[in-house]
Amino acid sequence: MATDPGARLDQIRARILEVDEALVRLAGERLELVLEVGRAKAEMGKPVLDPGREAAVVRRASEKARELGVDQELVRDLIWRIIDAARLAQEGRTSWGPPPPDRSEAED
Repeated sequence: MATDPGARLDQIRARILEVDEALVRLAGERLELVLEVGRAKAEMGKPVLDPGREAAVVRRASEKARELGVDQELVRDLIWRIIDAARLAQEGRTSWGPPPPDRSEAED
């Protein structure tokens, strides 16, 4: 007996929603970890920007994509975008990252 194409489409779409939710959850988790890295760097007096480390992260993700048969360019683009967003959050330059210090209290 053949599966109803409409039912199958609904199942696929439901699974896509689950995967999207997992991606969002993982992106949030990764951002939190990167913010912890940023706090550690600040305590150590290190700059946020570390081009060598960023490139290594992208290379590692690209290699993993190749191993898994996933489009490497897509993965590189995704990882660079995540790195950019994380860097902005570490620098406090986003509405969703850590808030900048309240300068009004510091000026009193």
